[in-house]
Amino acid sequence: MKFFIDTADIGEIREAAAMGLVDGVTTNPTLIAKTGRKFRDVIEDICEIVSGPVSAEVVSIDYDGIMREARELSAIRPNIVVKVPLIPEGLKAVRSCTDAGINTNVTLCFSANQALLAAKAGATFISPFVGRIDDISDEGMDLIADILTIYDNYDFDTEVLVASVRHPVHVLQAARLGAHVATCPLSVLKQLAYHPLTDLGLKKFLADWEMVPK
Repeated sequence: MKFFIDTADIGEIREAAAMGLVDGVTTNPTLIAKTGRKFRDVIEDICEIVSGPVSAEVVSIDYDGIMREARELSAIRPNIVVKVPLIPEGLKAVRSCTDAGINTNVTLCFSANQALLAAKAGATFISPFVGRIDDISDEGMDLIADILTIYDNYDFDTEVLVASVRHPVHVLQAARLGAHVATCPLSVLKQLAYHPLTDLGLKKFLADWEMVPK
C-alpha cells in the first residue's frame, strides 16, 4: 500500500517524508486555505519535497473551467495530479484529461456507481471518503470493498485512494482489502507507529541498561 499525506503544511510533509511515509500528497481548497499562502506557491513547495503524485484540486464546476485549470495545474510540475469533483461536468473533463495525458484524482466519491463512472472516464485515482460515510452511520469500508471488486472484475487501471481516513483502523481495513493508496493526516500516520507495549518494552530496556556496568 502507498501512503499519501493529506495536508498542505510543508512542515508536516517534511516530517512524514523523513520517516519514509510519503509516496504522494493530497491537498484541497480547505487545506490550502489553512496555510494562509498563495495556492501556486504551496503546490510548488510541495513538489520540491515530493517526487510522487501531488493532487491539486480545481475549483471550477463547468467543463471549460475545469479544463482550463487542469491545463494550468498540470503545467506546474510533471507529478501534479488534477483533482476533479465527481460530477457530470467533472467526468467529461476527466475523459479529456486522460486523452491529453493529464493524470486525475476524482474526489468526493460516495458510491460504487460513481467509482465505476470515474474508472470508465479514465481516472488515475478514485477517492472514496470513508470517514464521511461513517459519519452518516454507514460503513465506509464496505464501499472500498465494492469498488475494488468492481475494478478487479473489469481490469480497470484506476487506483483506489482511500480518503477521509480518521484513524489507524481505517488504514488496517484498507490494507486488508488491498486498496492501492491511503491518504492520511500526519496525526494518523504517527498513530500507526504507536503501541503501548512498544513503549513499555522500551522503558524496561532503558531501565535495565542503566544497571549494566559501564
